[in-house]
This record gives sequence, structure tokens and C-alpha cells, in this order.
Amino acid sequence: MSKKLVLFCDFDGTITEKDNIVAIVRKFAPPEWEALTEQILSQKISVQEGVGKLFQLLPSSLRQEIVDYIVNEASIRPGFGEFVSFCRSEGIELLITSGGIDFFVQPILAPFDLSGVPIYCNGSDFSGERITITWPHSCDEHCTNGCGMCKTTIIRRYDPASHYRIVIGDSITDLAGAKIADFVIARSFLAEKAEELQLPHHTFATFHDVIAILQEIKQKQS
Repeated sequence: MSKKLVLFCDFDGTITEKDNIVAIVRKFAPPEWEALTEQILSQKISVQEGVGKLFQLLPSSLRQEIVDYIVNEASIRPGFGEFVSFCRSEGIELLITSGGIDFFVQPILAPFDLSGVPIYCNGSDFSGERITITWPHSCDEHCTNGCGMCKTTIIRRYDPASHYRIVIGDSITDLAGAKIADFVIARSFLAEKAEELQLPHHTFATFHDVIAILQEIKQKQS
């Protein structure tokens, strides 16, 4: 019996062409955002701490302005709609696992029919003076990375004995998940790391590539 395919698909830089958090802070935050971003990327501070601090730089009153800007600014990687339909028609379980924040992830994805597709991301609270990020999917006892939205916690819920677990992503936030997955579909930084660490992987540029890779995996399994 072949294992059930389950996909953990990143959002920023994967479904969207660019990282939306970077786009938002570049446009709206004071200059301190650059040093904070550098600390996150060099792993001096955790993603959770860094992202929390980045959004604390932004007044809550900007909420609608930020949403309007990013929905207009974000471009979706080609083939994403077809990819969602392909997963549905092939009975492949798809989860969107995003280090992004609900208040912009949901409006950007709103044009797509994602009924039945769980979207895991960080939350947001606009009740105070500044934007506070909330962490409904933080690390379990097996992870000490301070991920914020912990992808490995979600991947571990799927038994490798019955599931073939595939991570689709591009960045540092996908690396821990890629290390425990059965297969990685990667671009950018994650593709370089997968190559370096000799993880079973394939590179992609568009979701048309992802569909082709999944068809190949399904053929090998059948």
C-alpha cells in the first residue's frame, strides 16, 4: 500500500513571489527594522522574538493601510490555483504552513478556493497602540527554535509510517521541517541547503513545476 501524500506548503516567498513581512516593514517601519531582520537571518534571535519585535514597530492604526498595500503588492507564484485543484483532484492532503500573519495571509489567499485546506499562521492583535503578534501554533516539546509558527510541530502530527511528508518552501523558516520530511520541493536558500545537506529534493520555480514533481512521485509510488 502506498503512503498518503501530505504537503506542507510555505507562504512567503513560496506561494507569493516575495516575502510579505519584509515588504511591509520596508514600507511602514522605522529604520530599526533592518538590524532586527539581520539578527533573525543570522539566527542571533529567534524568528518568534524577531517578528514580534518587527511588528511592535508598527502602530495598530495602520492595519487597513497595510492590508490594502500588501494585497496590491503581493504577486502569487504562477500555477498556484492549478496546484490547489491538482491536490484536490488527486486526493493529496495540502496544508499551508506560514510564518506570516493572519491579517495579511488571509486576504492575499482570499481569491483562491481553499475550502478544506488548513492555513496555519501566526495571529495578530490590534487592540493596543502597536501591533502585537500572537502565536497559536508555537513549538512543541521537541522544538527549541522559538519558531513562532512551528512547522516541525505540525509535520510531526503525521506518522511517517503511513504518510509521505513533503515540504515545499524557500527559506530558513522551512529548514527544520525539511530535515525531518521525506522529500523537499525547494527554491532559493532552501534549495542550496537541501543540496548541501543531501536531503532528497527537487527544485522549482513555479507551481507548474511542483505539479510535475508530484506527478512523478505518485508514479513512483504506484
